[in-house]
Amino acid sequence: MATEGKNLSTYNKDIIPNSADVKVGIVVSEWNDEITSNLLRGAKQALLDNGVMEENIIIEHVPGAFELPLGSQYLLEYTDVEGVVAIGVVIQGETKHFDFVCSGTTQGIMDANLKFNKPVAFCVLTDNHIQQSIDRSGGKHGNKGIECAVACLKMIHLKRKLNHRYK
Repeated sequence: MATEGKNLSTYNKDIIPNSADVKVGIVVSEWNDEITSNLLRGAKQALLDNGVMEENIIIEHVPGAFELPLGSQYLLEYTDVEGVVAIGVVIQGETKHFDFVCSGTTQGIMDANLKFNKPVAFCVLTDNHIQQSIDRSGGKHGNKGIECAVACLKMIHLKRKLNHRYK
């Protein structure tokens, strides 16, 4: 298990540049809201903790995880965000539906990254049961929302640095 013994909320705040002028979108699945709302709370707080102004955080909701790629694309296309955190959770059930939703969501989020040349952080829990999701959305393994918001900021600053250095 990738999160065994790891707290997803722990990171080195000293390596993230000032983010006061960064604008970030967050797209959140309404499905499994008891989990996604915790991930959203963690992501938003991490952005605020790293200097992102509240008015520079755009939050939109979509019905489920499968709609996250298009929701991310809408934010990248119709706003001036520099990156997006895509938040959702898919919990294994008795059918292959889990596999199709996870596969489509993953590929769609990757496609949005590459199409818009901006980071879309993959904050989609793909767990075997609800307890694993609870553990990763503010439970014993921390909050994946924090980890993904930090990853989004790091990628935004990497792009800025390279753009400044080589253009």
